[in-house]
Amino acid sequence: MAKVEKEDSAQGLLARAFSVLRVLADANGERLRLTDIAARTNQAPATAHRVLQALIQEDMVEQPAQAKTYQLSVGFFAMAASAGNRHSTLRDICRPALLRLSGMLNDTIFLLVRHGFDAVCLDRIDGPFPVRSYTGDIGGKVPLGLGQAGLILLARLHEAEREEIIRFNIPRLRDLGFMDEITVRVRLKECLDLGYALSTGPALYPGTIGLAVPVTDRSGSVVAAISLAAPSERVSPERLPLIVELLKKEAAQIGSQINPFDPALRRPNNFLGQGGRSA
Repeated sequence: MAKVEKEDSAQGLLARAFSVLRVLADANGERLRLTDIAARTNQAPATAHRVLQALIQEDMVEQPAQAKTYQLSVGFFAMAASAGNRHSTLRDICRPALLRLSGMLNDTIFLLVRHGFDAVCLDRIDGPFPVRSYTGDIGGKVPLGLGQAGLILLARLHEAEREEIIRFNIPRLRDLGFMDEITVRVRLKECLDLGYALSTGPALYPGTIGLAVPVTDRSGSVVAAISLAAPSERVSPERLPLIVELLKKEAAQIGSQINPFDPALRRPNNFLGQGGRSA
């Protein structure tokens, strides 16, 4: 009997520890006080304190010096990132959605992720209408700020990071002749106002229109973009709301499944050869 009670106690402690970790993870980077953690985990403050101290000893939680708040530690994120480095599921998760969108809309659908100062095409499902795109085929890349996916990925970054990328990429974009800093900033504001990116004005490929929506993970961080390219006449004002609705719906379903430590989000070039592709 004593052995069973000991095992139950260990299981209870483990459950309480995971409850605390989940609450801290759901805080989206906000540091939480002991009373907040206790209330959100339905634990007594004394119990929550013991659990937190045990997690601090295991380097899963940290308490900044002189602070009365707690947050997930660098050690926690390092362990999660190390586990995620072994295999990418990003394309496996996204491909059914890309196939559905291409089948429903009869247009070409792309999956792009950020890689440093660029947007990289990680997957592409071709529709029946021939189109040209900035990234071209799978593996193609463009500076963030160019193309609909490049715009939406840049627009949704934190302001300080976005500004650094703009500063670095403006000389690269200026070589195109019609993408100066004012144009980029106007387009970025349009993306934030609309919640998606739509090609307007001069383009490298006249006659083709593009639209992109962000894919956000469970913390709200943008990790990818789904983009559509089609002949301009296929994205009429009447059809546009339907396209946006379908892309956003699939993006939301993808986002709920994405592992934020998926290595394809950090090193997409390493995973470009995985999986098949549509003709």
